Amino acid sequence: MEVPDTPLPAPIVSSLKPRKKPFYVNLWAHVLLAIGLAIALGYFSPTKAIAMKPLGDAFIKLISMIISLIVFCTVVTGIAGMQDMRKVGRVGGKALLYFEIVSTLALFMGLVVGNVVRPGSGFNVNVARSMPKP
Repeated sequence: MEVPDTPLPAPIVSSLKPRKKPFYVNLWAHVLLAIGLAIALGYFSPTKAIAMKPLGDAFIKLISMIISLIVFCTVVTGIAGMQDMRKVGRVGGKALLYFEIVSTLALFMGLVVGNVVRPGSGFNVNVARSMPKP
């Protein structure tokens, strides 16, 4: 087998940037369109919107049914992909610390907003009358 003396051609390098996908093929665009259509349906035809409530309820139940499975699979896949068990413990500790800090911050923000806004203070409700009699 004889090797040719001529050099190989240089690889063709494209200077074109990859085309961006149009916005209407992205999931966020579909979600915003669905929200807008739902608002329009509720405004222009409230009876049809009320009749479609079971579809929305079923969708929410389906999402809540599979979300725990998705979270579990994500966590298991992440742990299985780590080579070092020390790293797993470190990431778990950081996640727990982050959860505690953010939860505490959310609790304090809720307390401050609740004390400043005072939701329900304008209602004139007699609690004794609204409770069922034993």
